[in-house]
Amino acid sequence: QVQLVESGGGLVQPGGSLRLTCVATVESSFKIFTMGWYRQAPEKQREMVATIATSGNTKFVDTVKGRFTISRDDAKKAVYLQMNTLKPEDTAVYYCQAEWGRPSTSIRRASWGQGTQVTVSS
Repeated sequence: QVQLVESGGGLVQPGGSLRLTCVATVESSFKIFTMGWYRQAPEKQREMVATIATSGNTKFVDTVKGRFTISRDDAKKAVYLQMNTLKPEDTAVYYCQAEWGRPSTSIRRASWGQGTQVTVSS
């Protein structure tokens, strides 16, 4: 019932910037709650990068705090990740996640996008 599509990844030099976009397609009976971005580098575990709640409250992993910004547009059913001052350590596949469910119940599910590659290299 919920599908996510990411875009905006690519190759950038250290110190550069990228803006990732994730757009959700959801049936009208469901609502999207917290949305976020996760990343996974080769041979490393997937980690949370940033999340944003419906209230606008945000959380970031310490390594990106001050460099990345997460935002959402509920009218467009989209979440964005603005990445500035990129470092080689940021290289990973970035995945969008959305928690969703019926507002009248406490049941929540999570959907994932297909991922978009971000490579930071000179």
